[in-house]
Amino acid sequence: MGIWGFLKTQFVVHLLIGFVFVLSGLIINFLQLCTLPLWGFNKQLYRRVNCRFSYSLWSQLVMLLEWWSGTKCTLFADQETVDYFGKEHVIIILNHNFEIDFLCGWTMCERFGVLGSSKVLAKKELLMVPLIGWTWYFLEIVFCKRKWEEDRDTVINGLRNLRDYPEYMWKKGLARLKHHLLPRTKGFTTAVECLRGTVSAVYDVTLSFRGNKNPSLLGILYGKKYEADMCVRVMLIPSHSYTHSGSQYLYSLSQDALQEQYLQEGTFPGTQIIPPRRPWTLLNFLFWATLLLSPLFSFAIGIFASGSPLLILSFMGFMWTGKIERGSSYGNHEVKKTISLREWNAGTSWISLCFYFY
Repeated sequence: MGIWGFLKTQFVVHLLIGFVFVLSGLIINFLQLCTLPLWGFNKQLYRRVNCRFSYSLWSQLVMLLEWWSGTKCTLFADQETVDYFGKEHVIIILNHNFEIDFLCGWTMCERFGVLGSSKVLAKKELLMVPLIGWTWYFLEIVFCKRKWEEDRDTVINGLRNLRDYPEYMWKKGLARLKHHLLPRTKGFTTAVECLRGTVSAVYDVTLSFRGNKNPSLLGILYGKKYEADMCVRVMLIPSHSYTHSGSQYLYSLSQDALQEQYLQEGTFPGTQIIPPRRPWTLLNFLFWATLLLSPLFSFAIGIFASGSPLLILSFMGFMWTGKIERGSSYGNHEVKKTISLREWNAGTSWISLCFYFY
C-alpha cells in the first residue's frame, strides 16, 4: 500500500481534512457576509468577489477528487466544442445517477476556470445548512420548495433578475426511461425562455464510470481512484419559443440511449480529451491547511512537550476512540449510504446552469 496509501485510510487524517474544510468554510461565510455592502453600489464587484470565495471552498472538494483520490475524468467531445468551454453562458443537463456526479461536474468547471461562478437550483431546506447553504445564498442561488405553484414567481423573478439560475420540475405523462429519471421539463423550458439571448447553448452531459463502478464520497475520502467518462453534446438555443414542446426537446437529447450504448460498448462516441488538472485546488487547500492546522499542531506538540501522562493519554485516547468507532461502523455505514442514495435518486433529477461573470 505504501505510506501515502496508508495515510489515506486513517481516521485522524480524515478528521484533519474535515476540520480544514469546516473551519475555512465558516471563515469564508463570514467574509462573504462582510461583502454585502458592496451590493448597494457595485453589484458586479460583489459577484466577482463572492465567486472567488466560493471557489476557495468548493475547490477543496475538487482537490479530494483530483489530487487525493487521483480520479481520472475523460471528456468525449470534439475539440471545437471544448474550445468554447468556459467562454460562454450555458445550461448544463447532467444525468444524476451517482453520488459524486456533482463533483465530476465541478472538476470540469474548475479545469475550465468557472467553478466559482457555476449555479444550481437548491431545495429551500439547504439554505439553513452551514457552509453549503450559506455560500449558495451569497452566490444568489434561488432556493425553492419544489412546488411549481409556489415557486413559479420565485423562479421567474430569479432568472430574470440574476440571469444565472435554472429550475427543474417533474412533468407527468412522459415515456419512462430505462437508465435515467424523468426530466423536469417545466423548469427547463422556463430557464431557457427567461435566459434567451443570454445563454447561447445547452450542454448535454452524460456521465458514467468505467468498470460499472458506483463511486461514493466515502470512497474518495479513502483515496479510491475511479475513472469517469463524460460525453458532451452541444445544442444551440433555438430562436423560437418551445414552451409547449420542451418535453419533446428534452427527450430528444437521448441520454438514455447513450447510456445504454456505454453499458454495451464500454465507451462513449467521440474523441477522448483529458483536460489537464490545474494546481490551484491543491495550492488553495495547502494554504488553508497551513493556516488552520499550524495552531492545532502547536497545541499537540505542547501536550507531548508538557510530559504530563494524563494529558498525553487523554489526547491519544481521543484519537484512538474515534478511529475504533469509525472502523466498527464503516461497512454498515457504506451500505446505508448506498441505499439512501438510491432512494433519494428515485425522486431527484439535476439540471444546472453555468453562467459566468468575467
